[in-house]
Amino acid sequence: MPKAVDPNVPSGLVVVDKSPGMTSHDVVSRVRRLAGTRKVGHAGTLDPMATGVLVVGVNKATRLLTFLVGQDKTYEATIRLGETTSTEDAEGEILLRRYVAAVTRPDLDAAVERLRGDIQQIPSAVSAIKVDGKRAYQRVRDGEDVQLKARPVTIKRFDILEVRRPEGGRTMDVDVVVECTSGTYIRALARDLGEALGVGGHLTALRRTRVGSFGLDTARTLDQLAEEFAMVDLATSARNLFPARELSAEETAELGYGRRIEPSVGQELTAAFSPEGELISLVENVNGKAKPALVFAAN
Repeated sequence: MPKAVDPNVPSGLVVVDKSPGMTSHDVVSRVRRLAGTRKVGHAGTLDPMATGVLVVGVNKATRLLTFLVGQDKTYEATIRLGETTSTEDAEGEILLRRYVAAVTRPDLDAAVERLRGDIQQIPSAVSAIKVDGKRAYQRVRDGEDVQLKARPVTIKRFDILEVRRPEGGRTMDVDVVVECTSGTYIRALARDLGEALGVGGHLTALRRTRVGSFGLDTARTLDQLAEEFAMVDLATSARNLFPARELSAEETAELGYGRRIEPSVGQELTAAFSPEGELISLVENVNGKAKPALVFAAN
């Protein structure tokens, strides 16, 4: 049964700067206590080792999270070349070490270039993707050999920021920035870069800097939120995600009851606002009329 919205708690999005060592569920639990409501969810899981932007919805704003999950994302990461791990990140066991002395900067640049654009990526076997109803990472933990299918993703930006050769040059650390479509696994990108160079690789650090229009500039740590709880209100959140349509009083009443109105100018999903600036509904054009896809206003 869905959790009831607490009418005494405002609705909105909380942009959290997640600390390392926490799960996304840990963040949701903490926000529930800070907001004073059970109706809280998040958009786009971050692994415990990762830090950065995790967008959390409170009360009615949880209904916007589905649309946030599909937004493009930006990351800063460190890839260690020369070591392959069981989890494709620093939390796993090192399975194989290979020397990177022969890898030149032109080799690295060429390998990165081949991973830009539209690619087919095999997700990490320890991802949360469900295989026959069971998470892939749980199947790995149970000793199963998990083989996931490649899926199309777009790497819009994959830029090298700095290259270091620690440990006497036995490994190579590559700091990168990645902008990508939803569903991209940065640890898989690290794996594929290492394999393209013939030396293996894994992720040692990951920080998400942006989800759609929400970035670190508006993010707050949980400690900061405990001192001063801040949300992006429901109407502003919707304006950040969708084209806006200003309604008349009559249109506001019609949409509030789930009825259709005259079509919107564009064909995309549109946020419709009352004359007072309240988010009434998300609407879409169907058969020459604007139909409510989600109604937010209380009847």
